[in-house]
Amino acid sequence: MTDTSDVPLPLDDQLCYAIYSAGIAVQRLYKPLLDELGLTYPQYLVLNVLWREDAQTVGGIAERLALESSTLTPLLKRLEAAGLVRRARNPDNERQVVVELTARGRALRPRAGCLGEALLKASGQSARQLGELNRGVRRLRDALYDVIGKWGARTPDRAES
Repeated sequence: MTDTSDVPLPLDDQLCYAIYSAGIAVQRLYKPLLDELGLTYPQYLVLNVLWREDAQTVGGIAERLALESSTLTPLLKRLEAAGLVRRARNPDNERQVVVELTARGRALRPRAGCLGEALLKASGQSARQLGELNRGVRRLRDALYDVIGKWGARTPDRAES
């Protein structure tokens, strides 16, 4: 008899792979819709953060998206070049850069609603089912970050629903 306790589970039996591959599938579903908006998925995430609360610091956006500020800066430069955001030094704290939406960036918000509709339709699940799945995945994410750190303070979007 062979001891298989040190052999990893098949990928399809691993939760991490299911979450990873589902994330890729969602991004592939969103890609043609984001292409129509002229956005990449990471740019959409940044805009989504700003649509919820405009005029945030680079550090605040990076924390919300669990990214390093240095990763976010080139993305913000591209959004600024596209005329969707404006970056400016905080007059009260010159070390901070504040990012705010332009009129063009705000105008994209209603057009981005099609992403959620596409996910709902393609998944074949109800809004309630997807909401329950989302809450479960967020609980898992938050529990893991509670152990490993680096997520930052909880925000209303991450609060238990």
